[in-house]
Amino acid sequence: MSEPTPTAASVARGRRELTYAVLLCLAGAGLAFWAATRTWSVELTARGSLPPSRHARTGADLLPWLSALALVALAGGGAVLATRGRVRRLLGGLLTLLGLAVAAGGGYGLTASFDGGVSRQWPAFCLVGGLIAAAGGLLTALRGGDWPAMGTRYERPARSAEQPATDGPAVGRGTRDAWDALDRGEDPTVS
Repeated sequence: MSEPTPTAASVARGRRELTYAVLLCLAGAGLAFWAATRTWSVELTARGSLPPSRHARTGADLLPWLSALALVALAGGGAVLATRGRVRRLLGGLLTLLGLAVAAGGGYGLTASFDGGVSRQWPAFCLVGGLIAAAGGLLTALRGGDWPAMGTRYERPARSAEQPATDGPAVGRGTRDAWDALDRGEDPTVS
């Protein structure tokens, strides 16, 4: 039994969903990474008669794993384009977990009492970014198996029996032969 051919409307819907999922993952992870690199806490240390010294700490200083997870989610958002089928759905599940972990870090930053003055806006952005990335991952996990994949246009074709290999290097035979050898996956300079 053959699979039904997708209609133009279903292909367009799949491309649209793929675009939304990738954009959600990239925007959410990018926002979370940016927010993790902002100053979350400023500690003032008294120095006697001198003015107090300021020590600014970013979200990445306070929660070192947060920026790393956001970068992995950012890379995973791009990897959604290069995968297909089951692998894409598994990647979507992983992106969902990464987004939730980043959101948990942002939530922790909102509720934690760090030393010194604390800014709550950056942990909030981190929380929102993680939730956006998790939404993109969830969309990928649920619907990603039906989306179109990258074409096989640039994959190396299999050599058929009708296409015999040429003997020797293609250098002396002309430019066209060298390019044809490259197209077949051969090195035209090797004898």
